[in-house]
Amino acid sequence: MQFLEEAGPYLSAALGAYGAGVLARAEDAAVGATANAGRSILHAVWRRRSPAGRPELESAVREAAEEPGDADAAAALRQQIKRTLREDPQLLAELAAQLPAASAVTITASGERSVAAQTIGTAVTGDNTTIRP
Repeated sequence: MQFLEEAGPYLSAALGAYGAGVLARAEDAAVGATANAGRSILHAVWRRRSPAGRPELESAVREAAEEPGDADAAAALRQQIKRTLREDPQLLAELAAQLPAASAVTITASGERSVAAQTIGTAVTGDNTTIRP
């Protein structure tokens, strides 16, 4: 699911900043915007879960927070989120709108010996050029 791929860094930041208590914590001004966005996503998912499904989500959050490098724990959390999104398609649209839009970069080069690059160290377009460190 594309949303979960885009939300992954936000969820990881939230778990890193808030730990297993992320579902119980209010937004913290001292925590970065990325972590707060992840916390907001997890809160929205938790609120939309049925009371019977909340313990599974809480368990997945706790395991992912306690084992930040464990791919299986992260996958289990994604599965819990995915389950909620399948049950509530409107939530997916709401959460996707919360994520910052990916910035589009357009780079155009025009003309003889032109260079097009988003980031570049050294570009040489002339004849008989010597580059010295």
